[in-house]
Amino acid sequence: MVLYDGQCSFCSRWVKYWARTLERSGFEIASLDEPWVAERLRMPHEELLTDIRLLTAGGQLISGADVYLYVTRRIWWAWPFYAIFSLPGFNRLIHAGYRWFARNRYCISHACKLPPR
Repeated sequence: MVLYDGQCSFCSRWVKYWARTLERSGFEIASLDEPWVAERLRMPHEELLTDIRLLTAGGQLISGADVYLYVTRRIWWAWPFYAIFSLPGFNRLIHAGYRWFARNRYCISHACKLPPR
């Protein structure tokens, strides 16, 4: 199950765009904001929202850039993306790029997370 930040408009649009492809490949989709997610993963809500997450059928939790690698490995036409970004230099690149994006996604999606005055 792909678990995304439902408060992030970029993340929400991304998931809606790819929903049919993900579902055809056997992935369900849910927002990290759903109450059952925090209970199931036993993580504080703020920590949950730091990354995209994937909960496998076997109960393994995968987070961050590794979610993209896991998913692309299982979609036949996206497999080359997985193959390239699994190589050592490219793997560091996708992880660094993901970390930058995750830290800045609310600015990119125009949904500021600063509390109102």
